[in-house]
This record gives sequence, structure tokens and C-alpha cells, in this order.
Amino acid sequence: MAAPGTEAAAGPGTGTGPGQVSSSNGAAGAVTGAGTGTESPPGQQQPPAAPNAWQVVKGVLFRIFIIWAISSWFRRAPTPQESDGDGNGARSPSRNLFPKDTLMDLHVYISEHEHFTDFNLSSALFWEKRDLVYGDWSSGENSDGCYEHAGEVDISQSVQRNGSIYVHVYFTKSGFHPDPRQKSLYRRLATVHTSRMINKYKRRRFQKTKNLLTGETEADPEMIKRAEDFGPVEVISHWHPNLTINMVDDHTPWVRGSVPPPLDQYVKFDALSGDYFPIVYFNDYWNLQRDYFPINESVRRLPLRLSFCPLSLWRWQLYAAQSARSPWHFLGHELYEQSDEEQDSVKVALLETNPYLLALTIVVSIVHSVFEFLAFKNDIQFWNSRQSLEGLSVRSVFFGVFQSLVVLLYILDNETNVVVQLSVLVGLLIDLWKITKVMDVRLDRERRLAGLVPRPRFTDKSTYVESSTKVYDDMAFRYLSWILFPLLGCYAVYSLLWLEHKGWYSWVLSMLYGFLLTFGFITMTPQLFINYKLQSVAHLPWRMLTYKALNTFIDDLFAFVIKMPMMYRIGCLRDDVVFFIYLYQRWIYRVDPTRVNEFGGTGETPAPPAPPAPPPARPEPPEPRKKKD
Repeated sequence: MAAPGTEAAAGPGTGTGPGQVSSSNGAAGAVTGAGTGTESPPGQQQPPAAPNAWQVVKGVLFRIFIIWAISSWFRRAPTPQESDGDGNGARSPSRNLFPKDTLMDLHVYISEHEHFTDFNLSSALFWEKRDLVYGDWSSGENSDGCYEHAGEVDISQSVQRNGSIYVHVYFTKSGFHPDPRQKSLYRRLATVHTSRMINKYKRRRFQKTKNLLTGETEADPEMIKRAEDFGPVEVISHWHPNLTINMVDDHTPWVRGSVPPPLDQYVKFDALSGDYFPIVYFNDYWNLQRDYFPINESVRRLPLRLSFCPLSLWRWQLYAAQSARSPWHFLGHELYEQSDEEQDSVKVALLETNPYLLALTIVVSIVHSVFEFLAFKNDIQFWNSRQSLEGLSVRSVFFGVFQSLVVLLYILDNETNVVVQLSVLVGLLIDLWKITKVMDVRLDRERRLAGLVPRPRFTDKSTYVESSTKVYDDMAFRYLSWILFPLLGCYAVYSLLWLEHKGWYSWVLSMLYGFLLTFGFITMTPQLFINYKLQSVAHLPWRMLTYKALNTFIDDLFAFVIKMPMMYRIGCLRDDVVFFIYLYQRWIYRVDPTRVNEFGGTGETPAPPAPPAPPPARPEPPEPRKKKD
């Protein structure tokens, strides 16, 4: 949490160290050899930590909401049903060409060609399994209908030099052959064929860093040479040794033209009969990015383990939805689709986390998102309705703008994804808007910057100048500078001597960003000092502070339950300490009902008005005198 008008300078930066190789798809940082990684050298500038579990879950939920919202606006009209050949209206439901319990044979070929014809080449046949039963869930070694085959694939120099390699899978009814040239053994409606490229291309980025004083670097000389030869971005073929071939156990009477996306990409209909072939799905969902390794000239044989398993319809729908490419990818891959690193985090959480802890993580993440929204809403409402600045630190608002600007420039310099850049930009715009609420901003059209742009003029509001808050605010930042500037100088010298950077601009940004992450909590102390001098906390936005404090406590829970860097845990603890000081001040500075607020009123209950005095009694008229006789 942060003080009113300030936010701690934290953001998911993605800086890289000296000669560090970062892959846009989370590939291992190995250059040669299979599955080997390299550790960061001692002088390397450490990148920020990977997102933790609740951030990943929250990001997944946010992307699901974004995709649903946009899709609801541009939902395509239902596809008109095609008429049959006789023009008799809608097409009738179709059937699976392989009935239940059909005996079939599996043929798997490995080739460097996308279109396979070398059926007579024995080295191309990787696996052949006969007499499989379609829809059998009880056979196999583990009585689950699954079979496995492991081996090694010899590769040519073309594959070693970023060439492609394909797997071709054929299912034929028992007794038939997939080769169309064998007329007596080939039947078109008895053969199911599908293929895919089984290597994966990843972008590997090179960032040339060096010590700005000595010009030396601890980066691998081979990496530097490759960066000079291939540029800052190199596309490299990667390999994963596992792949699962699923045949969906489904006999749904699909209607051609009415299969919902993304399932329509996999259901293939026969043009003549109108029936559909069994659905074959290549399942690599559980292949983690960290297990991929680069294919280069030092690799001559690739390990491959294939598995064949039946798959139910609903599980296939889940896998297909996860692997489907978003129709809005033209707006930016990073904006509407999860990165591979985030998907890996979700998969690891599903594989390794206790189910009860995982359910708790999801629930608490949703609560965390709600609290973040409420804190944002109450912060806007507080500053929008505030008419007096008594008790509030104006300088902290300006320091918050500086923090947001540094974070934004840092993530732009390190090429963070678009979602993070937009979120930080929105935060900066809100901080700039707060300046208009704490100061009078005018444009001086007579004195222009560079003779073109009117010069902005900032003057303190009267409610801030006329109160003692300005004196205490100046005093607090004067004391703060005695601590802040020496720490900044020491950190700048450390960063310059021991860390490597791309250039002087990157050094300034990384130095300021790292300093704010480490010592940014000090900027919360001026508000504590003002509260102490005024002996009051009635001017603080307590709703917003409460929501942010609750989020900090949730961060504490995950920081100590989930494996995280020690610096992150210390950051959560220091925010707790500051908030508990706020609570202590609220306890000792009780609400004074006689204090006059900014509206000129007090909290005292007015005394009930005295009842009106009774009107004076009217004198009775004198009795008339009687006449004497």
C-alpha cells in the first residue's frame, strides 16, 4: 500500500542482464546442448522476479473477461446451414465413419516434408501399432487405453540449421494400408490422416550489455558473435521429446457448417458421404516451455516418446479452447493471449499445487482483484471530492508522478508486453490528474517553451498555503532528503561499478527503478510526519487505505506460502509496518468532534432547540360597573 496520493514504484519489469538471452516464448537459455541452462554471472543485473501464482490466475481471469467482452460485440452471425445436394433444405446430421469398437491400425511417420509420400522408406516409419480398438478405455499397460513408444529420430543438416520436421499419423481400419498407391489395400473412407510440425520456433533476443566504466562484459563471446551475425533477434528451432496422440471418443451427430469454433478446425467431413472422420488431436498442452531445448549442429539425434490415448469429448473441448488462436491476434499477441511463461505457471500450479491450496489461491485472487478495484474507485472519489488540502502531503503527489514516470520509461526500455505498459500509463495519467486537484495549474501563453508550447504554471492552493500543512510538508521532505539522497548516491555508484547496462540511458533508468523498488517505501513517511504534527488522521482516505492494506496482507500470504525472492517478502513486510503505524496514529489521535472541518462544521451533535415560550396571557377585560339606582 502507499500513502495518500502516492503509489509504491513497483512494476513487472523485464530487464535482462549482461549477455543474457531472453526468449519470447520462455525457452531455456541454452545455446548448445539439449536442455542445459546457464546461470547468471555475478556482475549481471538481475531481472525482476517471475509473476507469482495469484498474479497469473488474475491475469488469466482478466484475459478471459477481455476476450468474452470483445467477442460479445463482434459475435459472428450463425452460419447458414448448407442444403443437401438435392436442395431439400438443411443438411441432415452426419455420423462417425469409425463406429464404436472398430479395429484399427496406427502408422506414425517422421519426415522433413509437409506432404508425405515415402511410405516405402523404412527409416520414415517411427511407430506401427495394430489392432487398436476405437473407444477402448481399458487396454494398455496401465488399463487406461494408452500405449507408448520411445525412440530417437535421426536429423539432417537441414533440420540442424532451423529446418522443419513433421509427424504424419495415419489410422486405418484393420487390414488396410495408408499408401494410396496400394490400390487393393487402400480405402479413402477407412483412412484418417493428420500431420503437424513437431519442432517449435522461438525468438531469442540478444542484449549487448557492458560495464560502462571499463567497457568489459561477462557475456559469452559466442553469444556476442551470434548477435553480430544474426542481429538482436534470432529465430531458433526447439524440440520437446514428448507428444501425445489423442483420438476423441465421440459419436456426436455433427452437422456440417454448424460445428462451433474452435472445434470446427478439427472435425473433417467427407465431401461425398457427408459423414465425418474420427477426430485426431495432437496434445502437447502439458509440455512445459522449460523442457524445450534448441536444435543446433551439435544435435544429431532427437529423442521422441509418443503416446496414444483415447480422449473424451469434454476434455478435448477444454484442450482445444486453451490452444485455440485468438481471432483478435491482429490487435497484438500479447494483449489477448497468454504468454507461454504465464501458461507454464498455470500448468505448474495445476500439476504441483495441492487442490485445496489451488482453490484457495483462485478465491483469494478474485478477492484481491475486487479490493484493487475498490481501492482505485475510492482513491478517485476522494481526490475528486476533496475541497481542502489540510493534512495532505502535496509533495508526495509529485513524487508519485516521478515514480510512475520512471517505471513507465523502464518497462518501455525493456520491451515489456503491451498490457503492462498500458496499465502503467493509465496509472501515470491518474497521478497527473491528481496534480490538478492539489495545485492550481494554468498555462502561461506569454512565456512559451521553445516559442511554441505554453509554459505551465503551478501555484499552491489557498487551503494548502494558509494551513500549517505546507510547513510540515516542507519540513518532512527536508528531513527525508537527508536520508534519500545519500542512499541514491550509494546505489548509483554500486550500479555503475558492479552491474552491466546497455548504455547510459539504461543505467539511469535501471538505477532509479531499482532504487525506488528498494527504498520507495521511504516516500510514505512524510504523511506520517504530517499526521504527527497535526495530531490528526481525519484527513486521510481510510477506505482506500483499508483496501490497499487488505491487498498487502494477501500479498503476505502468498509471499510466505509460495516460493518467492526474499526482496519481495521484505517489500510486503515493510508496507505492513507503515500501515500499522497509520493504525497506531488512528488509535492515539482520536476523532475530536469539536474540530472544524473544511466545510466549516464540527462533529458535535447540536443541542435540541428550546421549546418556545408560551405567549403572555391576555389580561381579562374589567367588569362593567353597575349603575346606581
